[in-house]
Amino acid sequence: MVRIDKKTLQDLEYPSVLQQISEFCITEPGRNKVLAIQPYKATESIQPELHRVKEFTASFDNENRIPNHGFESIANELHLLNIENSSLEIGAFRRILSVSNTTKGLLAFFKKYNEFYAHLHKFSTEVDFTNSISEAITAVIDRYGEIKNTASDELAAIRKTLNVVKGQINSSFTKALNRYSTSDLLDEIRETVVDNRRVLAVKAMHRRKIKGMVMGQSKTGSIVYIEPQETLEFANELSNLIYEEQEEVKRILKELTNFVRPYKETLSGYQDYLTSIDVFYAKARYAIDIDGQLPLLGSEKRLYLKNAYHPLLLVSNRKQKVKTYPQTIELAPDKRIIVISGPNAGGKSITLKTVGLLQLMLQSGMLVPVDPLSEFCFFGRVLTDIGDNQRKENH
Repeated sequence: MVRIDKKTLQDLEYPSVLQQISEFCITEPGRNKVLAIQPYKATESIQPELHRVKEFTASFDNENRIPNHGFESIANELHLLNIENSSLEIGAFRRILSVSNTTKGLLAFFKKYNEFYAHLHKFSTEVDFTNSISEAITAVIDRYGEIKNTASDELAAIRKTLNVVKGQINSSFTKALNRYSTSDLLDEIRETVVDNRRVLAVKAMHRRKIKGMVMGQSKTGSIVYIEPQETLEFANELSNLIYEEQEEVKRILKELTNFVRPYKETLSGYQDYLTSIDVFYAKARYAIDIDGQLPLLGSEKRLYLKNAYHPLLLVSNRKQKVKTYPQTIELAPDKRIIVISGPNAGGKSITLKTVGLLQLMLQSGMLVPVDPLSEFCFFGRVLTDIGDNQRKENH
């Protein structure tokens, strides 16, 4: 069991490392998960995590680069699925489909290249995947986010009638337009659209000479917009059909929601998986940034930090184009204490912090800026006692 006091984490500026790592995440759930990282409780959990991050770092310069894992959170959708009789909108299903397809793509990739990504593949095999969710959604919603005509026989019939009525409206309106155009009743623009309906642009003085429904007028009042009598009957029928279409779409979405509802735990697993992938990715990108390595992790209580850098100091100095000097430190059962003396701002505190912070990072599954031949071990407790204002910014 790891027992690390919050003050120790603050003393060693561990939250600052998490903040820097989180900036490499490409999803909001990933960022939140990184900021909540705590050191692992057992050494057997650390090794697989370190190898997963190491495999991810290798993928950046590999022909078999790991596919995109980005996704939009479905937390709200999962919440709604827990509410009885709730119904998801089209956008919600598109997000669910995206999460499902992204998960499927990654699982297939790691399975295909399991020799290169053995630890990531093993981690991925724990995901319980099914094609049922994506198949059900794609049977109803097309790639443009529209409900397919084939979603139900009723919807297909309604839309077929809709197209017929729209044709009748256009035909009857064109006849009316041609008839009135021969007279001097219409304005120069002749026609326009009001509330998605074609209307005649009638000169206000002639408004009583054209039969139909007044739909509005121009700002100056010189033009009155009239839907001709010839199209009114068809227009009313169209309104009824549009209402029927909307109701049928609601019914289809409700039915699809009820189909997906039993899979809410599965979907939650997909999102957790993609969030973890985002964390591995961010850790790997940070490792590249600080030249993080995978050192030896032994069972003996021994530390050998060869050419170790303080990661925050390294990043800070790089921005200022200042050279950072590494440190080599060794501690063993028979050499458990090091006494460091020197002037103020000589680097004594940064040495303490380097040892402590790198230990916390490694036990959190992060690659650390040391020589690969360095040796670490697992500690159940990390304690600090560092004077006030001993921060790297103050040298």
